[in-house]
Amino acid sequence: MDIGDIHLPDKPLFLAPMEDVTDSPFRQICREKGADIVYTEFISSEALIRDSDKAFHKMDFSENERPFGVQIFGGREEAMEGAAKVAEANNPDVVDINFGCPVYKVVRKGAGAGCLKDLSMMERMAGTVVDAVESKPVTVKTRLGWDDSTIRIQEVGLMLQKLGVKVLTVHARTRCQKYKGDARWEWLKKLKNTPGLEIPIVGNGDVTSPELAKKMFDETGVDGVMIGRGAIGNPWIFEQTRHYLETGEKLPEPTLRERLELCAKQLRLSVKHQGDKYGVIIMKKHYGKYLKGIHNGKKLRMQIMEHDEMDPILELLLNYDEKEYYAVA
Repeated sequence: MDIGDIHLPDKPLFLAPMEDVTDSPFRQICREKGADIVYTEFISSEALIRDSDKAFHKMDFSENERPFGVQIFGGREEAMEGAAKVAEANNPDVVDINFGCPVYKVVRKGAGAGCLKDLSMMERMAGTVVDAVESKPVTVKTRLGWDDSTIRIQEVGLMLQKLGVKVLTVHARTRCQKYKGDARWEWLKKLKNTPGLEIPIVGNGDVTSPELAKKMFDETGVDGVMIGRGAIGNPWIFEQTRHYLETGEKLPEPTLRERLELCAKQLRLSVKHQGDKYGVIIMKKHYGKYLKGIHNGKKLRMQIMEHDEMDPILELLLNYDEKEYYAVA
């Protein structure tokens, strides 16, 4: 699968953009563990054109993250045009447009999934970004529709293709579903089979295991699969899925030591990238998943959460002994 001049393997695996999750440290970890392409958290176009330090920090990256995309969102064409140029100047591999975020504070401004209520606005926004970005491919991530009565994803796909969008990723839920209920993969199959639609389609929604990734590929015919929440605290899902797709066999789960050491590595990267205070805070989203299934993992997590400095947390992670913990619990 190709995105412009970017050559990805057959059946590529994407890391979904997730607010306060897919910062540079996590993207580095996921690329190391087999993600074929990763994306920034979504970044406000208004913040970018106003030179917000926080917005620019979200675009910071390390070369070992490539290929990676910067995702932008907004409700004004002028802001999206300016933000697209700023994002391109940051030298990512892809500029991605978020037309899928279901959060009220985003959609009430006509941004994110708000565009699904007005496809003419989506067309103008996407066209503005494609025209503004001169040297990078533009991709789009969206949802099926605003609600069940507005599912026009096949029409959307053809429209975006005509504008010059290179890849369309679809979270197979409507905005009104948010993250509830089952993702409706049957629409991915319908989209993929749309007459005249030639750009690659990436499926997203409810892929939390190698088996489900294979099932999405097999049942829908999508060109790529995007994994979001299933990767939090479990970046091994990418290498596990690649192995399963290629061999039909499952890799063993990471050992306790591997889980704790990778968690510690991400913490170090987080502090280096975000600073001593926020680097520790943002990692709190990840501990529960990293420690899931570990004997007395809840107790260990509670101890970790008591600290606001890196060193004592590293001490807890790297010196954890499951047998000893069992004896004293």
